[in-house]
Amino acid sequence: MSPRRNRPKDPKGVASSGRSAEDDRADRYGGWQSTESWQGEEWNVRHVAGASAVGKTYRCPGCDQVIASGVPHVVAWPEHAGVDDRRHWHKACWNAKDRRTTRVQRSRNVPKF
Repeated sequence: MSPRRNRPKDPKGVASSGRSAEDDRADRYGGWQSTESWQGEEWNVRHVAGASAVGKTYRCPGCDQVIASGVPHVVAWPEHAGVDDRRHWHKACWNAKDRRTTRVQRSRNVPKF
């Protein structure tokens, strides 16, 4: 997996790719879209059907685990952000985002020092 690219945005909030997240059709991914408030900001949240995610894998920022191909999930991005700011989340991770801690999560096999 290649690293994220942090590209500067123009003043209108459109990423350097020239496309904004609002330009995508809401039905393109087989889900529905809503707006939620989180961290004092409005977020666009799109529910993606598993059939439209076949052949693609993503890494969830909530649990840092891979979202497997064909698994229904959520795509979220700040309201005034571009396409490059979208993040793919497991549905459960998105719903639990306020309950998560900022601590580093370790696997069970790692010794605690």
